Amino acid sequence: MKKRILSMLLAFAILPAAFSLTASAQQDAAKEPEVSAKAAILIDADSGAVLFAKNETEKLPMASTTKIMTALLTLETAAVHDPVVTITDEMIRVEGSSMGIMPGNKITLSGLAEGMLMVSGNDAANAAAIAVAGSTQEFVKRMNSRAREMGLKNTSFVTPSGLDADGHYSTAKDMAVLGAQALKNEEFAAIVSRKEINVQFVNPVQTIRYGNHNRLLSLYPDCIGIKTGFTKKAGRCLVSAAERDGVRLVAVTLRDPNDWDDHIKLFEYGFSERIPFEPDTGKVRLSVPVAGGVKDSVAVTAGRADEVSIRAGDEEKIKCVTELPRFVYAPVRAGELVGSLRYTLNGKTIAEAPLTAAEDVQSPPPRKSLFQRIRDRIGSLFR
Repeated sequence: MKKRILSMLLAFAILPAAFSLTASAQQDAAKEPEVSAKAAILIDADSGAVLFAKNETEKLPMASTTKIMTALLTLETAAVHDPVVTITDEMIRVEGSSMGIMPGNKITLSGLAEGMLMVSGNDAANAAAIAVAGSTQEFVKRMNSRAREMGLKNTSFVTPSGLDADGHYSTAKDMAVLGAQALKNEEFAAIVSRKEINVQFVNPVQTIRYGNHNRLLSLYPDCIGIKTGFTKKAGRCLVSAAERDGVRLVAVTLRDPNDWDDHIKLFEYGFSERIPFEPDTGKVRLSVPVAGGVKDSVAVTAGRADEVSIRAGDEEKIKCVTELPRFVYAPVRAGELVGSLRYTLNGKTIAEAPLTAAEDVQSPPPRKSLFQRIRDRIGSLFR
């Protein structure tokens, strides 16, 4: 009995401390975090909204986070054709981190992407670049071309591996945009979310297990990738992503001696600031006039809109804008797109749902000429 009373007393003694720690953690999350990085940013991956920024447009070397672009282009090529690459001396003539490929080895293009993303293999990045474009120089041109397409205005690639070179730089802001775009590639997202992966070699026939250099996958349960980087010039660089309750965030730190802790602080802050929003389109009941149909109007239903995340407290500011034509011409087919619903926040579209016809509306049969009507009338007299 004494032991039971003592246990209860200890439990009640511990509870206030636990509640205090929880409250403290929530309070810290609500404060804008302080980070050790030279440059940093936190964005909402879906909307691109900036939640935190520090020197986010300063041009800095980004080390092996470069391989986000290299791997993305490699995987896009492999999705069309995933050839077996025979490794040459030229391909592995590069210093730094390695996945351990040797001349004469044979491995698929997608296998090289796995090697560069898991263990940051510079040899894998070089080999993939040469296999895809014929040379690292030609591949770098493709990297810069894609950067321009993505709107990365302050990024310049010189090496596919991320090794330091004059003119090789980016910004925290650009790398966040790149990370968010890369995650849209399902194969890329699947690789970077893995703590380890088995890579198949064609020659010699073997399977090698590689562990992911991104320790945040183990340190932070909500982490879903992306890529680490380090050189003496660049310092520690990290692009990472986390997802919780439908909210996906991307964080970037450049030249950060305390990157693991800083990214956790950024994510906790971000998740305290964002909430998921999924438009309720199931109850939408609309109609649009029909010209030249057997009915004067057609019922319209709304499709599903993708879930997005918004800043907590902005729910009441969201407006729904219905876009429908003044009328549609018959015939109308069920499922035919006739308009859209746009959900806007502060004048910016954050979600959109299609409006489609709920039913068929046929055109009336063509009006018969006088001759046809007389002919039909005469024909009916002899039936």
